[in-house]
Amino acid sequence: MRAQAGSTLSHRRPGSARAGNGRHPVAEARRIPEATVARLPLYYRALLETSDQQVNTVSSERLAELAGVNAAKVRKDLSYLGSYGTRGVGYDVEFLLHQISRELGLTHDWPVVIVGVGNLGHALANYRGFGARGFRIVALVDADPAKIGQRVGELKVEALDDLPGIVADREIAIGIVATPAAASQEVADHLVDAGVTSILNFAPAVVTVPAGVSLRKVDLATELQILSFYQQRRGPGVAAGNGRKARGAPTGRARVR
Repeated sequence: MRAQAGSTLSHRRPGSARAGNGRHPVAEARRIPEATVARLPLYYRALLETSDQQVNTVSSERLAELAGVNAAKVRKDLSYLGSYGTRGVGYDVEFLLHQISRELGLTHDWPVVIVGVGNLGHALANYRGFGARGFRIVALVDADPAKIGQRVGELKVEALDDLPGIVADREIAIGIVATPAAASQEVADHLVDAGVTSILNFAPAVVTVPAGVSLRKVDLATELQILSFYQQRRGPGVAAGNGRKARGAPTGRARVR
């Protein structure tokens, strides 16, 4: 049975079970809603900025402002981590960073494979922000024979047929799909068959995976369309693009009865 996403994620702590680099959290009974999990990286980034400014404590109101959410939501989200702060003082920045990094698995070193070495794949492979967060790009894979053997930074592009061995040898648990839409499902299937249990899909297509495999989707075109929705509602005087006609729009000709 295949699924696209669940509604909750298990609360986990570092343990001895193996995954990725030989370390994997052990599940607890407490569960964290997926919406909360999606906001944890926002809090983490805000806390890093706060820590860099040598600030030791932060209020829920300030953290909410930095993360772009409301304070009540911050307090509710952090309560799932067992962190309630101190009334009149706020949250200890370093301790909260530790809690969130633990929940997000950022205390681990996660090897990652990118499948699809086109323009997007190149950009992702050269993005240094992944390494700074503990995600090492250890393999680049493509099905195009013309790309096999090419170098992108310090890595050499390898064949898709070799994916099972690559995943096993480098203990890869996370895969990124950076292919055209038409190839995305097949690539996801290859990743799952090779043993990858977490997939980030950049292809503009619906991809399904079996139960037990985590899937996240990044669709830049969809995000732009959402911005377009709000942009056109800003009223007269706002630039309206080039007047491009929408698909399915009326032609303007009167219907004859």
